[in-house]
Amino acid sequence: MLQPKKTTYRKQQKGRIKGIATRGASIAFGEYALKCLVPGFITSRQLEAARVALSRGMKREGSTWIRVFPDKPMTKKPAEVRMGKGKGAPEYWVAPVKPGTILFEAGGVTQELADSALRLAAQKLPLKVKFISKYDL
Repeated sequence: MLQPKKTTYRKQQKGRIKGIATRGASIAFGEYALKCLVPGFITSRQLEAARVALSRGMKREGSTWIRVFPDKPMTKKPAEVRMGKGKGAPEYWVAPVKPGTILFEAGGVTQELADSALRLAAQKLPLKVKFISKYDL
């Protein structure tokens, strides 16, 4: 699972995802990509499941790139604990994603193979995404 090696603070506030992505919104490494259409959080488990589906869908040919990193800790209080007594312990890591962000990129394979593999990966993600190509203008 992806997570930071070291952080300045153990806990963060949840915050809000506003606006449209300007950074990380264009294909940089591969020829095909998955672009996010709605704001939200993607957990490290979901990213890993999508990565495995993508690599298996491409039959381990070509190259893949993950363009987001889960660097935000999400906390959770234990089950059946009364209110108060402070914030819960960090439970998992998420990547906050704005609309327009490129999540995964693939290259070195045919468009049909990349399309089917990226669609398999998209099924593992909780957000609405779109398959895009570097060649579509």
